Amino acid sequence: MTYETEHEARCDLAAAHRMAVMDGLNEGTWNHFSLMSPVEPEQMLISPGDTHWSMVKASNLTLMGPQAEVISGPEPNGAAWIIHYPVHRARPDAKCVMHSHSPYATALGMRKANKLDTQSNQAAALFHGDIAYFDVYDGILREADEGERMAEALGDKRVLMLRNHGVLTAAPTVAQAYMDLYLIERACMFQLLATKDDGELNQIPTEVAEKIGAAGRQGRDGHFQGMKQVIEAREPDYKR
Repeated sequence: MTYETEHEARCDLAAAHRMAVMDGLNEGTWNHFSLMSPVEPEQMLISPGDTHWSMVKASNLTLMGPQAEVISGPEPNGAAWIIHYPVHRARPDAKCVMHSHSPYATALGMRKANKLDTQSNQAAALFHGDIAYFDVYDGILREADEGERMAEALGDKRVLMLRNHGVLTAAPTVAQAYMDLYLIERACMFQLLATKDDGELNQIPTEVAEKIGAAGRQGRDGHFQGMKQVIEAREPDYKR
Protein backbone atom coordinates (compact mmCIF):
# COMPACT_ATOMS: atom_id res chain seq x y z
CA MET A 1 0.00 0.00 0.00
CA THR A 2 1.22 3.48 -0.90
CA TYR A 3 0.31 6.15 1.63
CA GLU A 4 -0.81 9.55 0.41
CA THR A 5 -0.23 11.23 3.78
CA GLU A 6 1.78 10.59 6.92
CA HIS A 7 -1.48 10.30 8.87
CA GLU A 8 -2.52 7.29 6.79
CA ALA A 9 0.82 5.67 7.54
CA ARG A 10 0.47 6.46 11.23
CA CYS A 11 -3.00 4.89 11.32
CA ASP A 12 -1.80 1.57 9.89
CA LEU A 13 1.22 1.45 12.18
CA ALA A 14 -0.94 2.26 15.22
CA ALA A 15 -3.44 -0.41 14.19
CA ALA A 16 -0.62 -2.97 13.99
CA HIS A 17 0.29 -2.23 17.62
CA ARG A 18 -3.32 -2.78 18.71
CA MET A 19 -3.52 -5.98 16.65
CA ALA A 20 -0.34 -7.28 18.27
CA VAL A 21 -2.02 -6.99 21.67
CA MET A 22 -5.10 -8.79 20.36
CA ASP A 23 -2.96 -11.56 18.85
CA GLY A 24 -0.64 -11.97 21.84
CA LEU A 25 2.50 -10.80 20.07
CA ASN A 26 3.45 -7.88 22.34
CA GLU A 27 5.37 -7.75 25.60
CA GLY A 28 4.12 -4.92 27.80
CA THR A 29 5.59 -1.57 26.76
CA TRP A 30 8.69 -3.14 25.17
CA ASN A 31 9.48 -4.12 21.58
CA HIS A 32 9.03 -1.78 18.65
CA PHE A 33 7.49 -1.38 15.21
CA SER A 34 8.84 1.19 12.75
CA LEU A 35 7.86 2.68 9.41
CA MET A 36 9.75 5.12 7.24
CA SER A 37 7.77 8.30 6.67
CA PRO A 38 6.08 8.40 3.26
CA VAL A 39 6.65 12.18 3.02
CA GLU A 40 10.14 12.54 4.55
CA PRO A 41 12.20 9.50 3.48
CA GLU A 42 14.94 10.08 6.08
CA GLN A 43 12.47 10.17 8.98
CA MET A 44 11.17 7.14 10.84
CA LEU A 45 7.95 6.55 12.77
CA ILE A 46 8.44 4.20 15.72
CA SER A 47 6.66 2.88 18.80
CA PRO A 48 6.44 5.46 21.61
CA GLY A 49 8.57 4.46 24.59
CA ASP A 50 6.97 3.23 27.82
CA THR A 51 3.52 3.12 26.22
CA HIS A 52 1.44 -0.05 26.37
CA TRP A 53 0.58 -1.10 22.84
CA SER A 54 -3.14 -1.07 23.64
CA MET A 55 -2.75 2.71 24.01
CA VAL A 56 -0.72 3.43 20.87
CA LYS A 57 -2.52 5.68 18.42
CA ALA A 58 -1.65 7.64 15.30
CA SER A 59 -0.86 10.83 17.18
CA ASN A 60 1.46 9.41 19.85
CA LEU A 61 3.84 7.51 17.59
CA THR A 62 7.36 8.88 17.79
CA LEU A 63 8.90 10.54 14.73
CA MET A 64 12.71 10.47 14.55
CA GLY A 65 15.24 12.06 12.23
CA PRO A 66 18.39 10.51 10.70
CA GLN A 67 20.61 11.54 13.62
CA ALA A 68 18.43 9.72 16.17
CA GLU A 69 16.78 12.99 17.14
CA VAL A 70 13.16 12.95 18.31
CA ILE A 71 11.12 15.28 16.11
CA SER A 72 7.81 14.61 17.81
CA GLY A 73 6.28 12.21 20.29
CA PRO A 74 7.71 10.48 23.38
CA GLU A 75 11.27 9.22 23.65
CA PRO A 76 11.43 5.69 22.20
CA ASN A 77 12.76 2.73 24.12
CA GLY A 78 16.56 2.66 24.14
CA ALA A 79 17.05 -0.24 21.73
CA ALA A 80 14.51 1.01 19.19
CA TRP A 81 16.81 3.21 17.13
CA ILE A 82 19.74 0.80 17.50
CA ILE A 83 17.80 -2.05 15.93
CA HIS A 84 15.52 -0.37 13.43
CA TYR A 85 17.32 2.44 11.66
CA PRO A 86 20.30 0.32 10.51
CA VAL A 87 17.90 -2.23 9.03
CA HIS A 88 15.98 0.47 7.18
CA ARG A 89 19.24 1.97 5.92
CA ALA A 90 20.60 -1.40 4.74
CA ARG A 91 17.27 -2.40 3.20
CA PRO A 92 15.60 0.55 1.45
CA ASP A 93 12.86 -1.83 0.33
CA ALA A 94 11.98 -2.59 3.97
CA LYS A 95 9.83 0.42 4.74
CA CYS A 96 8.42 -1.37 7.79
CA VAL A 97 10.39 -3.29 10.43
CA MET A 98 8.79 -5.08 13.37
CA HIS A 99 10.60 -6.54 16.36
CA SER A 100 8.73 -8.61 18.94
CA HIS A 101 9.39 -10.98 21.84
CA SER A 102 6.39 -13.08 20.81
CA PRO A 103 6.19 -16.25 22.92
CA TYR A 104 6.70 -19.08 20.45
CA ALA A 105 9.27 -17.40 18.22
CA THR A 106 11.25 -16.47 21.33
CA ALA A 107 10.90 -19.98 22.73
CA LEU A 108 12.17 -21.54 19.51
CA GLY A 109 15.18 -19.22 19.61
CA MET A 110 15.99 -20.45 23.12
CA ARG A 111 16.47 -24.04 22.01
CA LYS A 112 19.97 -25.13 20.99
CA ALA A 113 20.40 -25.86 17.28
CA ASN A 114 16.64 -25.66 16.77
CA LYS A 115 15.66 -23.65 13.73
CA LEU A 116 12.30 -23.33 12.08
CA ASP A 117 11.67 -26.26 9.75
CA THR A 118 10.11 -24.55 6.74
CA GLN A 119 8.98 -27.88 5.31
CA SER A 120 7.04 -28.91 8.42
CA ASN A 121 3.77 -27.00 7.95
CA GLN A 122 2.03 -24.57 5.63
CA ALA A 123 2.66 -21.48 7.77
CA ALA A 124 6.37 -22.30 8.00
CA ALA A 125 6.60 -22.95 4.26
CA LEU A 126 5.55 -19.34 3.62
CA PHE A 127 9.07 -18.46 4.79
CA HIS A 128 10.94 -21.19 2.92
CA GLY A 129 14.34 -19.77 1.94
CA ASP A 130 13.50 -16.44 3.58
CA ILE A 131 14.69 -16.73 7.21
CA ALA A 132 18.03 -15.54 8.58
CA TYR A 133 19.47 -16.17 12.06
CA PHE A 134 21.31 -13.88 14.45
CA ASP A 135 22.98 -16.32 16.81
CA VAL A 136 24.71 -13.98 19.26
CA TYR A 137 22.93 -12.54 22.27
CA ASP A 138 24.88 -9.66 23.85
CA GLY A 139 22.35 -8.58 26.46
CA ILE A 140 20.38 -5.32 26.53
CA LEU A 141 21.35 -3.28 23.50
CA ARG A 142 23.51 -0.23 24.16
CA GLU A 143 25.80 0.03 21.13
CA ALA A 144 24.68 1.33 17.74
CA ASP A 145 26.68 -1.23 15.78
CA GLU A 146 24.53 -4.06 17.13
CA GLY A 147 21.75 -3.04 14.74
CA GLU A 148 24.23 -2.95 11.90
CA ARG A 149 25.21 -6.54 12.66
CA MET A 150 21.56 -7.52 12.72
CA ALA A 151 21.03 -5.84 9.36
CA GLU A 152 24.01 -7.70 7.94
CA ALA A 153 22.69 -11.02 9.25
CA LEU A 154 19.22 -10.31 7.82
CA GLY A 155 20.60 -9.67 4.34
CA ASP A 156 17.78 -9.85 1.80
CA LYS A 157 15.50 -12.07 3.92
CA ARG A 158 12.08 -11.21 5.35
CA VAL A 159 12.62 -12.66 8.83
CA LEU A 160 15.49 -12.55 11.31
CA MET A 161 15.29 -15.01 14.20
CA LEU A 162 17.17 -13.56 17.17
CA ARG A 163 18.86 -16.08 19.46
CA ASN A 164 17.33 -15.81 22.97
CA HIS A 165 15.62 -12.59 21.89
CA GLY A 166 12.54 -12.95 19.70
CA VAL A 167 12.07 -12.16 16.03
CA LEU A 168 12.26 -9.32 13.49
CA THR A 169 10.36 -8.93 10.23
CA ALA A 170 11.22 -6.53 7.40
CA ALA A 171 8.84 -5.75 4.55
CA PRO A 172 7.75 -3.04 2.11
CA THR A 173 4.47 -2.41 3.94
CA VAL A 174 2.94 -2.51 7.40
CA ALA A 175 0.53 -5.17 6.16
CA GLN A 176 3.30 -7.48 4.94
CA ALA A 177 5.48 -6.99 8.01
CA TYR A 178 2.59 -7.64 10.37
CA MET A 179 1.28 -10.70 8.57
CA ASP A 180 4.83 -12.11 8.51
CA LEU A 181 5.12 -11.47 12.25
CA TYR A 182 1.77 -13.14 12.90
CA LEU A 183 2.47 -16.15 10.71
CA ILE A 184 6.06 -16.75 11.86
CA GLU A 185 4.69 -16.91 15.41
CA ARG A 186 2.09 -19.47 14.33
CA ALA A 187 4.70 -21.51 12.48
CA CYS A 188 6.95 -21.59 15.56
CA MET A 189 3.98 -22.56 17.72
CA PHE A 190 3.06 -25.46 15.44
CA GLN A 191 6.62 -26.77 15.44
CA LEU A 192 7.04 -26.55 19.21
CA LEU A 193 3.70 -28.27 19.81
CA ALA A 194 4.50 -31.03 17.33
CA THR A 195 7.96 -31.71 18.78
CA LYS A 196 7.22 -31.38 22.52
CA ASP A 197 7.37 -35.19 22.89
CA ASP A 198 10.33 -35.47 20.50
CA GLY A 199 7.95 -36.27 17.68
CA GLU A 200 9.37 -36.47 14.17
CA LEU A 201 8.09 -33.88 11.71
CA ASN A 202 6.58 -34.96 8.44
CA GLN A 203 8.07 -33.03 5.51
CA ILE A 204 6.35 -31.05 2.79
CA PRO A 205 8.06 -31.81 -0.54
CA THR A 206 10.78 -29.27 -1.35
CA GLU A 207 9.18 -28.15 -4.60
CA VAL A 208 5.88 -27.49 -2.79
CA ALA A 209 7.62 -25.54 -0.01
CA GLU A 210 9.40 -23.44 -2.64
CA LYS A 211 6.10 -22.55 -4.31
CA ILE A 212 4.49 -21.65 -0.98
CA GLY A 213 7.54 -19.55 -0.05
CA ALA A 214 7.29 -17.66 -3.32
CA ALA A 215 3.61 -17.00 -2.64
CA GLY A 216 4.51 -15.73 0.84
CA ARG A 217 6.62 -12.97 -0.71
CA GLN A 218 3.68 -11.58 -2.68
CA GLY A 219 2.11 -9.71 0.23
CA ARG A 220 -1.19 -10.16 2.02
CA ASP A 221 -2.73 -6.71 2.30
CA GLY A 222 -6.26 -8.13 2.14
CA HIS A 223 -5.63 -10.38 5.13
CA PHE A 224 -4.24 -7.45 7.13
CA GLN A 225 -7.19 -5.23 6.26
CA GLY A 226 -9.59 -7.99 7.26
CA MET A 227 -7.89 -8.43 10.63
CA LYS A 228 -7.74 -4.67 11.12
CA GLN A 229 -11.54 -4.50 10.93
CA VAL A 230 -11.66 -5.97 14.45
CA ILE A 231 -9.64 -2.99 15.71
CA GLU A 232 -11.82 -0.62 13.67
CA ALA A 233 -14.89 -2.00 15.45
CA ARG A 234 -13.49 -2.34 18.98
CA GLU A 235 -10.92 0.44 19.29
CA PRO A 236 -11.55 3.20 16.73
CA ASP A 237 -9.53 5.64 18.83
CA TYR A 238 -6.31 4.22 17.30
CA LYS A 239 -6.78 6.72 14.46
CA ARG A 240 -6.64 9.79 16.72
